Amino acid sequence: MVHSISTHGDAAMHPITISATAHSNADAATVFSVLKDAPNWPRWSMFDAVELNRPGRDEPHGVGSIRTFITKISRSREEVVELVQDRRLAYVLLAGLPFRNYQAVVEIEPELTGSRVTWSCSFYPKYVGTGWFWSMVMRHTLRTVSTQLAAAPLAVKVASGRAA
Repeated sequence: MVHSISTHGDAAMHPITISATAHSNADAATVFSVLKDAPNWPRWSMFDAVELNRPGRDEPHGVGSIRTFITKISRSREEVVELVQDRRLAYVLLAGLPFRNYQAVVEIEPELTGSRVTWSCSFYPKYVGTGWFWSMVMRHTLRTVSTQLAAAPLAVKVASGRAA
């Protein structure tokens, strides 16, 4: 369930910033492990496939890793630029969408009954006059993936046949 979504920015002067928040019944460590395991995203997310283009410096899916996320209509290549165990994953877009300076952060915060997932991004549209459109697309995308990530621990468990 999405708790909040916000959009700010005027593409002509300021970056467009978008944020979506969802609650997970799973603890932060469990949600983070699902988030970090990019090759398994197609099991729970809107993405049809994920390719690991380059492993990270210290671990395959860590800082410096480059991954390509594929849907029926897009391929976006991203690099992980920050990891804070069980709390935060930040990445930048390298190719695939018409944005400049795209940066995103997924933050997972412990709560009494699970955890809160906040997925935020900021970017400039590559083409003048398209900011309204890309704001709408990315608002929908972040709402979808934050909700999917929040539900993912259960979805992965069910898909693995481990549900109670």
